[in-house]
Amino acid sequence: MKSIETIATVTKDGKITAQLPLDIPEGEHQVIIVIDEKPLAEKAESKEKRPPLNFPVHNYGPWPENLSLRREDMYGDWGR
Repeated sequence: MKSIETIATVTKDGKITAQLPLDIPEGEHQVIIVIDEKPLAEKAESKEKRPPLNFPVHNYGPWPENLSLRREDMYGDWGR
């Protein structure tokens, strides 16, 4: 059994067309189809363009020359 995710086209008369990988042998196959109820075009229209996130930036000056961010230096003997 192989799981394939692809985009299919459904016509008004209920026929479906989909592109499959070339490693699927030709012939009849048993398939399971799960249809998302909203067509892709409808989903694309409903997505509104939102402005980029605005993260505040604070400048606290340069870091101290002897700053160490090693866990041992930050917490010392805490937790031992």
